[in-house]
Amino acid sequence: MSAPSELIRGLPKAELHLHIEGTLEPEMMLEFARRNGVKLRFGSVEALRAAYDFRNLQQFLDLYYQATAVLRERRDFYDLTWAYLEKAKRQTILHAEIFFDPQAHTRRGVPFADVVGGIHDALRDAKRQLGLSSKLILCFLRDLDADDAMAVLDEALAYKDRIVAVGLDSAEVGNPPAKFRDVFAHARREGFLTVAHAGEEGPAAYVREAIDALHVSRIDHGNRSLDDDALVARLATARIPLTLCPLSNLRLRVVDDLANHPLRRMLQKGLVVTVNSDDPAYFGGYVNENYAAIQAALRLTREELFALARNSFEASFLDPESKRALIDRLDAYSAAH
Repeated sequence: MSAPSELIRGLPKAELHLHIEGTLEPEMMLEFARRNGVKLRFGSVEALRAAYDFRNLQQFLDLYYQATAVLRERRDFYDLTWAYLEKAKRQTILHAEIFFDPQAHTRRGVPFADVVGGIHDALRDAKRQLGLSSKLILCFLRDLDADDAMAVLDEALAYKDRIVAVGLDSAEVGNPPAKFRDVFAHARREGFLTVAHAGEEGPAAYVREAIDALHVSRIDHGNRSLDDDALVARLATARIPLTLCPLSNLRLRVVDDLANHPLRRMLQKGLVVTVNSDDPAYFGGYVNENYAAIQAALRLTREELFALARNSFEASFLDPESKRALIDRLDAYSAAH
């Protein structure tokens, strides 16, 4: 094993861009389908993995939403979340901020309470048993209308003690952030923080719109930000973090080769960028695999790897004291290596 791989394996870090539904590994998908009586069009793990050759974001989303059909009961959401958290622990993730898509489930008749309850219970148990802290972020599906999102937000108000922020995901092109201006304004009034996917397949203008119309604390992806020099300067000055997902970008053909990924250029321009896994069951790797792949492709230095890990803690929604404690652990690891 190379020295960078060994360093990455034990590197203390946070994950800030992780869709819990995107951690549904083929083996677990088939298990849930059996126990819930759901018939899938894929009969084996091999057939499922063969389908993971995506040409674009929409092709991935089509399979992603088909797969959510196996999630029916509260225990499904618990088991799914717990499986991710055990992997996170093994990959030295100290804190995770996790997206979930309630509309993908409530539209199928799954109660909102079962979705958030199963996920929350796993997060609570991970804190006690694994020492892994977490936050939960509700994402609206941007290809649905704003009224649908507002209805979901109204249902989420009873769970403000469990949900720290709202976000925006799913098909980006043709669904600009401003479509959800009123929804996000209502969320902010209710005390939620805000994030949004922008600049993955959509233009740099969507990143600017997410900042101005939705007042987001972070941009998820944001690759296309580099197309707009004024926007880059603004992101750097305001220290608005970008949660990058290298293997996702490669598998969805946002970049044709990781050697052309914008991560290092973003670091050089003073942007607060982090490395995350997005939907790791579909894209070939969890956080450590993303760190390793982008390190190998861009020949990232030790200092750059530590900067990415530090950014992940600083960009989190933890309180300052908790951030400081985790950064102290990172500094201790740095001193020992």
